[in-house]
Amino acid sequence: MKILFISLGCDKNLVDSEVMLGLLTKNGYTLTDDETQADVIVINTCCFIHDAKEESINTILEMAQYKEQNLKALVVAGCLAERYKDEILKEIPEIDAVLGTTSYDSIVEAVNNALEGKVYEHYESIDYLPDNSDTDRVVTTGNHMAYLKIAEGCDKRCSYCIIPKIRGHFRSVPMKELLEEAGRLAEDGVKELVLVAQETTLYGKDLTGEKQLPLLLRKLCEIEGIEWIRLLYCYPEEITDELIEVMKTEEKICHYIDMPIQHSENRILQRMGRRTSREDLIEVIGKLRKEIPDIAIRTTLITGFPGETQEDHHGLMKFVEECRFERLGVFTYSPEEDTLAAEFEDQIDEEVKEQRRDEIMMLQQEISFENAQKLVGKVIRVMVEGYLYDEDIYVGRSYMDAPKVDGCVFINSPEELMTGDFVYVRITQGKEYDVIGEVEYEFTK
Repeated sequence: MKILFISLGCDKNLVDSEVMLGLLTKNGYTLTDDETQADVIVINTCCFIHDAKEESINTILEMAQYKEQNLKALVVAGCLAERYKDEILKEIPEIDAVLGTTSYDSIVEAVNNALEGKVYEHYESIDYLPDNSDTDRVVTTGNHMAYLKIAEGCDKRCSYCIIPKIRGHFRSVPMKELLEEAGRLAEDGVKELVLVAQETTLYGKDLTGEKQLPLLLRKLCEIEGIEWIRLLYCYPEEITDELIEVMKTEEKICHYIDMPIQHSENRILQRMGRRTSREDLIEVIGKLRKEIPDIAIRTTLITGFPGETQEDHHGLMKFVEECRFERLGVFTYSPEEDTLAAEFEDQIDEEVKEQRRDEIMMLQQEISFENAQKLVGKVIRVMVEGYLYDEDIYVGRSYMDAPKVDGCVFINSPEELMTGDFVYVRITQGKEYDVIGEVEYEFTK
């Protein structure tokens, strides 16, 4: 039986998908990327914001059309299935099986039942944490890098966010399991680990009463074969001096941090249910830059949150201009049902949200270009990720670039480079989000 697997949404969802792929292949199923050849299609869905929900529904409906050909079963898993578990089978009867966010370890049973013509539903408690310690994930990001999901769920309860209601309370994966998984990934050739969770900075607190991310990082650095460790989704209020010290002193940890702040103005931060103020943000950014001068800080912002005034928007613009983030993404506010913010009366027109987003992105484009110009003439270490035949140039990432969300380093090299290789590149040109350079074969750090 051939299975086509579609993973939508975030990298945390992708890890769940890779676990499901591992379970399916272990049980004799083969994988295909051709919809017309698939006996079963599994879609791991997202519904974090309206656009993601729409993409998930459209993908389900599109894949359901193959039932008129050779498709025998359509399985839907993940956030959309969890959020709309009372409606999904009724509204989309083409679906044969559904799995909630914490039920992905039942994927084989779901597929088996669906192929037997039985409608299958399985929903564990959203606070259940599957044990994946015996599962060999099918890593879909290439042999050179992989995501390591260190925790599930969230306790922050931001007023705009649906995640706690579909992913449950914050719960850490036991450290022993993570170290074993990271060891297996390293044995398979993975050189970069990207640590993800709804919030990585609280890792271990639910297990021991203390934040254990610094300890986890030190132990991961001991694993032979791992050369880069990258941190995503670090909430600013949870970044400790100990964490900064580990990032500063452990050579394998990239001087990069993804720190979502969402806004800068105190009134909006309070309405969002965030636990930081503008002053707090300035303090933690200042400390990171003081202790790790070459750090690349990525953040995300929301424009058009209910009640955001033009003055608030200008304050956010000024904050971005002053902080000069190396990497920045902006989303327009999406009112999500069953969240507090969706009930606020002072909602903002989509046109205004988009205009404010575009203004911030234009400002950030200038900042990013100026940052790129500062790299011209410098030599940086780059991981090779592929080759563009049409342009006869290699593409890679520096420590400043996370997979899928940041820019690239385009590399000119007269000699063949392999995906996963590390090379030193002298930057010759800087663009808005990418840089171009040439391999320095004689360079050593």
